Amino acid sequence: MRMMISFAALFLSVILLQLSTGGVGPLDALSGLTLDFTNAQIGLLGSAHFFGFFIGCWWAPRLMGTIGHSRAFAAFTAAGAIGLLAHMLVIDAYAWALMRVASGLCVAGCYTVIEAWLQAKLTNETRGRAMGSYRVVDMGASLVAQMLISVLEPASYVSYNLLALLCCAALLPITLTRTSEPETPGALRLRPMLAVTRSPLAAAGVVVAALSSASFRMVGPVYGQEVGLAVEQIAYFLAAFVAGGAIAQYPVGWLADKYDRRWVLIWLSIASIASSALTALTGDLGTAGILMTATLFGATTFPIYSVAAAHAHDFAETSERVELSAALMFFFALGAIAAPLLASTLIEIYGPSAMFVMIGTGHGALVVFGLIRMQMRPGALHRTRYIWAPRTSFLIGRLTGRTRDED
Repeated sequence: MRMMISFAALFLSVILLQLSTGGVGPLDALSGLTLDFTNAQIGLLGSAHFFGFFIGCWWAPRLMGTIGHSRAFAAFTAAGAIGLLAHMLVIDAYAWALMRVASGLCVAGCYTVIEAWLQAKLTNETRGRAMGSYRVVDMGASLVAQMLISVLEPASYVSYNLLALLCCAALLPITLTRTSEPETPGALRLRPMLAVTRSPLAAAGVVVAALSSASFRMVGPVYGQEVGLAVEQIAYFLAAFVAGGAIAQYPVGWLADKYDRRWVLIWLSIASIASSALTALTGDLGTAGILMTATLFGATTFPIYSVAAAHAHDFAETSERVELSAALMFFFALGAIAAPLLASTLIEIYGPSAMFVMIGTGHGALVVFGLIRMQMRPGALHRTRYIWAPRTSFLIGRLTGRTRDED
């Protein structure tokens, strides 16, 4: 019972953290539009977030080893709160980009601590239930976070203050739990080329997954305003993307376990091209139509990361699971850093549909590369279990590695 209570404390911290850091992306986009930032500057904010995220993923395990779990969590939370509170003190896009580096650092650092704590407390009996709950909690809080912009006024100190309060509140459950801190895990050795050597297609797949999700989540509000959506409707637009991705995970997982994962990846990308084209060409469908296309877009693009990761793990040894997961996250972070800035620049030059043209082009390249790879190497003789893999920290491989090897 005490173990489940400690899980509840960790999950509550995840909810509060996700509400805070998940809400700042769309709020920053709308605030930037209100303050007459250019579209490229708004995209820079999203890219800065993922740059901070990458730094946090690499640095957090080392900091935990130096000062412990709770202190590291407090330090990263403080960085996130400072970044949020400073927004309305300095009204400048490039200053905000530095603040978003702090928010990305906060996300990666806090999730690293939470996942290290989970890994230390999980047993074979609790792993399945705890990981299932973790995914539901994280995705549910992410969905609600997109809705916050419907009640938060853009470019308002009160709005950023509320998000900062949620960020600070995430400290309470994890620091007040009576469960003792676990031993600090060793820092991962980051070997990005491991992903390429095990599966070049998987490495390309996670980059394209980042191109889709990072562009939509960070620049989606700009697209929404360009096609005439009100703030409340933009909130539903972003939430529909997250909901579509969550709903699609289980049927896509069934397909990925039953059929050649390369074909699943290729057909998902073909569906993503279709949904991108539909979204780009039907901005005048009205609110209901736009929400339907956003749901379809999420359903076709969101599972690509997990399918690509499963395909890579099919060619890896059990001892490589953790480092391979970190390598895939590395490539996802690289794609996520570049995507928002590129998407927003294209919108500024060519109009709102250009973002989905860019995403569709990326998926088209993945289809071609997937077909080429199928001619070069046969499918895996032994397939690991499909895992809905959150993109949270380099340590996620510690939580999912053993599950992949279960029959």
